[in-house]
Amino acid sequence: MKSFTTVIPFIKRHKWDYIIGIIFLLGVDLLQMIIPHLLGSVTDLFKSKDLTPKILLNYSLWIIGISLLVFAFRFIWRIKIMGMSRLLEKDLREDLFSKLLTLSPQYYHEHKTGDLMAHATNDINAIRMAAGPGIIMSIDASFLSITIILIMIFTINFKLTLFALLPLPVLALVVNRFGKIIHARFTKVQEAFASLTDKVQESISGIRVIKAFVQEKEEIENFRQENFRNFLANMNMIKIWGLFDPAVQFLAALSFTIALLYGGTQVIRGVISLGEFVAFTAYLGMLIWPMMAFGWVINIFQRGAASMERINVILNEVPEITDKFADPNITTIKGDIEIKNLTFSYKKDLPPVLKNINLKIPRGKTLAIIGKTGSGKSTLVNLIARLYTVPCDKIFIDGHDINEIPLKVLRENIGFVPQDNFIFSDTIANNIAFTKEEPLEKIQKFAEMADVHKDIVEFPQQYDTVVGERGVTLSGGQKQRIAIARALIKDPKILILDDSLSAVDTNTEERILNNLKEFMKDRTTIIVSHRISTIKNADEIIVLDEGEIVERGTHEELLNLKGLYYSIYEKQQLEEAIQKEG
Repeated sequence: MKSFTTVIPFIKRHKWDYIIGIIFLLGVDLLQMIIPHLLGSVTDLFKSKDLTPKILLNYSLWIIGISLLVFAFRFIWRIKIMGMSRLLEKDLREDLFSKLLTLSPQYYHEHKTGDLMAHATNDINAIRMAAGPGIIMSIDASFLSITIILIMIFTINFKLTLFALLPLPVLALVVNRFGKIIHARFTKVQEAFASLTDKVQESISGIRVIKAFVQEKEEIENFRQENFRNFLANMNMIKIWGLFDPAVQFLAALSFTIALLYGGTQVIRGVISLGEFVAFTAYLGMLIWPMMAFGWVINIFQRGAASMERINVILNEVPEITDKFADPNITTIKGDIEIKNLTFSYKKDLPPVLKNINLKIPRGKTLAIIGKTGSGKSTLVNLIARLYTVPCDKIFIDGHDINEIPLKVLRENIGFVPQDNFIFSDTIANNIAFTKEEPLEKIQKFAEMADVHKDIVEFPQQYDTVVGERGVTLSGGQKQRIAIARALIKDPKILILDDSLSAVDTNTEERILNNLKEFMKDRTTIIVSHRISTIKNADEIIVLDEGEIVERGTHEELLNLKGLYYSIYEKQQLEEAIQKEG
């Protein structure tokens, strides 16, 4: 199947493990085929009254010896083939995770987390089943079928074998038809599971909002609907599998009936001996497993193929942001930023978010950005960090087109605190020293600079305190300040604070900004904020409105313009006065 071309390199790398496993698998099959022959011989000796206790003991020892070899061989092929399928599962999951980390934020805006989680769990498990049990059963069933049929033809009776195997062509048609249906229905099962996973993930992540708005019953009902959809998809799959399995068993029973009627007649007529008939029925019994296995193989491979197609969509996804134009000679940056005539939209068919932006931010200077919600502030700083695809010859750092700077070099030299601060479910120390292991003294130094040290030492475990998922055990202000400390400890050449002080009070904000004065001296700093108190001391302030720079200057210059900045300032002054009176 074309879907499985992705795993061919893995199979080639581990071909000897598969070859050894297959050899021992075939060894088990050959050894098992001796036992019906031995039983037939014992039956004929018993009928002719030539069977003695010594001969019976010899035959018993042979059967025990063969069983011990089967035990050993089966262990070896399981370790080799099943072990490789587990290794493939591990490698595929790592490849998938690595691929996901190369994709841009835009990809995650368009794809649900639950769907991606389903890829990493159910889909990869289905591929593992195809690469392990699927391979085993397909080789085992094919080899057993061919060998048993040849033994039955050449050592027992050709006509009896021919009649007993008459249902096989019908079986082939059944397998082919059901296989196509299974593939389509399993794809729907995986899609339903992905949707269900996404619903659970979203509800748990938003549990505080659900409780705050008393939406527990509504969410339970929404979950019940998703769960019922998942149930129906699985029931449709079970129904087709429920028909498939009995159909194969019926055809196997039909073979036995034919063998019993025709074979019994042949024994009565003396064409074959009773021992040969016993051996034939034993071989036919062994043939039922391959007939059943063909059904399982089709089911497993169709499931695996459906899942592999879903995984391949991600693995073949071309990352939007790459080092295609990167210059390997650029190994560091100083921090001089220039933006020329930048116009940007997230997609070609959408209106631009930024229009004709022109800026110069010399190293060591601070630029502040203010504007209404949706004016393009975060988009602008995200472009400087190349979190979205930047048009060529629009943003320059140290005179280099930003696309020429290797992503690793660019981002290692940027300390970025985004609006949606993400705190990992780990210790506070590890959240601050996220990029590399740092001594506690250094972590404390930057925590003090972010004015969060005194909060941390109040926790029972202090810096070893493990915060909840997404920092749920921390306040909004604590999360913001830990994120600031995480950006500062990188010692970046460019510091970007995207509305990073919105959750702290004005006194805390003032302390943090005072702490940062010395740190910001030789660095390019960009501060995005809704509060004028945060940005009033910046070297230059720009006011964005609908993606355009409508005003620029220092705090005093912008107040004198009596424009948008002035109106924002007046409004905030009035709000502060009302709060003080209250």
